[in-house]
Amino acid sequence: MAGIYIHIPFCKQACHYCDFHFSTSLKKKDELVNALVKELRLRKDEFQNQTVETIYFGGGTPSLLTIDELRLLISEVYRNFKVAENPEITLEANPDDFVSVRAGHIERSRDARTIFEEYKSIGINRLSIGIQSFFEDDLKLMNRAHNAAEAKECLSVATRYFDNISIDLIYGIPGLSNDRWLKNIETALAFNIPHISSYALTVEPKTALESFIKKGIVENVDDDVAQEQFHLLIETLEANGFIQYELSNFGKPDYFSRNNSAYWLGKPYLGIGPSAHSFNGMQRGWNVRNNSKYIQSLEKNIVPIEVETLTVTDKYNEYVMTGLRTVWGVSLQKIEQDFGMQYKNYLLQQAKKHIEEHLLYLDDAKLLVTKKGKFLSDGIASDLFMLNLNGNNR
Repeated sequence: MAGIYIHIPFCKQACHYCDFHFSTSLKKKDELVNALVKELRLRKDEFQNQTVETIYFGGGTPSLLTIDELRLLISEVYRNFKVAENPEITLEANPDDFVSVRAGHIERSRDARTIFEEYKSIGINRLSIGIQSFFEDDLKLMNRAHNAAEAKECLSVATRYFDNISIDLIYGIPGLSNDRWLKNIETALAFNIPHISSYALTVEPKTALESFIKKGIVENVDDDVAQEQFHLLIETLEANGFIQYELSNFGKPDYFSRNNSAYWLGKPYLGIGPSAHSFNGMQRGWNVRNNSKYIQSLEKNIVPIEVETLTVTDKYNEYVMTGLRTVWGVSLQKIEQDFGMQYKNYLLQQAKKHIEEHLLYLDDAKLLVTKKGKFLSDGIASDLFMLNLNGNNR
């Protein structure tokens, strides 16, 4: 199995917390789409022996593309790769691309019902909608392009056409009380959303949020509050039939993201577009993080990618990091089989103190994070990393 990720690097405006690669100018959108098509054609041989089971449009804001542009890109995937009979095709979207609610008046861009019907007609069968919050103050602090009414109206319409919908919610926002956070979750549940991705607000370098915090305009993020809200999230969603199958992802049975699950299970994926990352099991690659350079390079039939060959230790570290984030955990059998006894013994030695502190536990020869340890899982994983074992860094 393999997946294809297509990065659409355009947004209406910059969110204050975001450090992803994007542009707020759509001037080069046509050239960018043509470059994406060219990259798909140039890289068709990379997955000759793989069946593509997921196609994911991420960004940026892929819902800024027209139906014709999305249709073109999907058809190019089918033309150049072997695609499974029923692939998961996900489109990331923002509420304001479908509806506008100002002063209580509702307007639908090109009629939202028509857009959703067109999405389904070209094969898109999963939506990932960037809600982030249902409260106006939070959305303004983050500089989201939509308002709270648009978030609700978008879901009201989208759920009539798609049953496989995921939404993003952010916790740990300065000024967000536990009560309001719980209302955010309850609002999402009221729409019968089967998948929720939820992240703590993080202060990334060189973002507007970092600048505002340094100047005292915005309160700093409180990790203790974020941890409380994280546990509230887990308790509420699990009580409503969700499974926390990955640290930040919760799904009803049969609604786990097939695309993201493939990442965490170490399956190969191809990243198309500026800043997109790829992985083939042996190497990791990343495209240039610049729209103009990306377009210019593809015009010369050159994929602007840097490639790193992973060492045994790199692969071990990545498996530990991703495994601990998931419900599947870290398999001791896989560690021994893929990396050797030295790595297995090292892992158990490093894990011992975390097991004693009830942050990790062993179950059926798998190392998993306890409920207490979930919020700390990335830090725990780093303690289990290996820099180099007896010079064996193949």
